[in-house]
Formats: sequence, C-alpha cells, structure tokens
Amino acid sequence: MSPMMRGTTDNGLLLPVADEDGQPFWDFAARGELRVQACADCHRLRFPPRPCCPHCQSFADEWRRMSGRGRIWSYVVPHPPLLPGYAEQAPYNVIVVELTDAPGIRLVGNLVAHADAALDSVDPAALRIGASVEVAFTEIAPGVTVPRWLLERP
Repeated sequence: MSPMMRGTTDNGLLLPVADEDGQPFWDFAARGELRVQACADCHRLRFPPRPCCPHCQSFADEWRRMSGRGRIWSYVVPHPPLLPGYAEQAPYNVIVVELTDAPGIRLVGNLVAHADAALDSVDPAALRIGASVEVAFTEIAPGVTVPRWLLERP
C-alpha cells in the first residue's frame, strides 16, 4: 500500500490519509490489530501518531497492541451529510471511542451492527455516552482497512 491513501471508495466514502508516522496504524489495522503508538523511552501512549514524544521529546517509538475495547466518549449524527456517498447512508453516526486500556486515547469511527454493515446499520436512538464497544475491522477498498465499532451488548 502506498504511504498516502487518497480519494474515495467506489461508493463515495472517504479513504483515510496516512502519513509516515501514521502508516503503521493502518498496516496493523489491515492485519486486524488495533495498535497505538507509544514512546519507546518513557513508554507513554500517544495518538494521533507523531514523530516526537510530547512528554520526553524522544524520537524512539513502538506500537502497542490494544484490547480493542472502549466506551463511547462522544458522538454525532451529521445533518446534513456533506458528500453524496454519505447522504445515501444517512442517518449514520460518527463516534469518539476512549480505549479501555488507554484512558485519554480516543479514536473516531462509526458504530455499526457488524463489521461489514452499512454506516446506517445502527439506529441513532441506540447511541449512548459510556456504552461499551469493541473494535471490528472492515476493508472499505482494496488494501484499505478501517476500524469500526460494535456494541458489546447490543
């Protein structure tokens, strides 16, 4: 996969854009692993990925595997959808998940009924701050896998 993923999927959804620091996140996602960058010197986690530790200024990093569990920290149901590919799936959600094993690390994604479900597969009325979720990985285009989220107890 190229270091920069640009454009949209066949159905008009946006593809992630990976830079040199974030590319490992996407490579691990393609293998079905949720990993977060950590400082190899002071061992503190950081997200989004970046070249230098904001705590000790070290340039040494490592990628730690996470459990894939978290809680909905925030969410939104976009109105109106701005791009046609998203308008076709409205109403859909965008959630912010705080990882259970990494408090303070938050990832943005979508809550779906199952890994390959459409973005509108969960009724917006089912969204709750604090709801327990677990990660699922979905290939949205050839070679491009993204984390999505499932309710632990739907």
